[in-house]
Amino acid sequence: MQSIRAYELIKETFLRKTYIWVVHLSWLGIYGLFWLLFLPTGEEVGLFVFIWGGFLLPLILSAGIFGDDMASGRMCVLATRPVWLGEFYLYRLLGLSLQGAVHLLLAGGLIFTLDALLQPGSSSSLGLWLFSSWLLFSACAALSMSLSVVVRGMYNSLVLLLAVVAGYLLLDVLAGYWLEDAAAEATRAVVRYAGPPIALLSRLAKGEYGKYSLGVGKCDLTKSIACTVHCLILTTAYCVVGILILTRRQFSAQRE
Repeated sequence: MQSIRAYELIKETFLRKTYIWVVHLSWLGIYGLFWLLFLPTGEEVGLFVFIWGGFLLPLILSAGIFGDDMASGRMCVLATRPVWLGEFYLYRLLGLSLQGAVHLLLAGGLIFTLDALLQPGSSSSLGLWLFSSWLLFSACAALSMSLSVVVRGMYNSLVLLLAVVAGYLLLDVLAGYWLEDAAAEATRAVVRYAGPPIALLSRLAKGEYGKYSLGVGKCDLTKSIACTVHCLILTTAYCVVGILILTRRQFSAQRE
């Protein structure tokens, strides 16, 4: 029974909106078009997939993933079932993460095929970019899902996008005007450590491994492992916050 419920919840993330498959196919087409138009280097195409597949894609796929259920009153029905609501969160996140993995594998296959036909050897570093993109996808999906628990409808993704843009603009302003200020350093640390690990993972994908990581950065582990652990910690933290809010909310059966 447990495995059947898990399967149904994971499958639901693939089928809950008709546009999901259109988005996947469109994104793959965009990767191919980018390659054909610009014949990019491995780092350029990796960065393109990192932004489109690792950051933007999870925002679109997770739009309204709980907010739609709350707006329609369906969450009230789900809350009455003898099932821990945290399971809905975890299995939906697993479904999104699997979508991201399949999508990025298909993107990698497409790019490697184009590379073999048109520009041999230019995508030699793509594997690390795809791995970093999947880590970013999972972190952004978890954060967007947690926002969807408190933001009704499909606005959770827009809220997250605006928050990330505002955060990086704030970092640029602080770096330009208050570089030595202690408050500026503290603000940068909060954005860097608590927000989506975009800068960290881009450094990891470039082979720099990043100097900003939590917990194990000063141990004997390699920095690549430290960066991966940091991202997994962030994803877990986003999940815990979302599950705590979800399991403590009261839901109305009225359609909004």
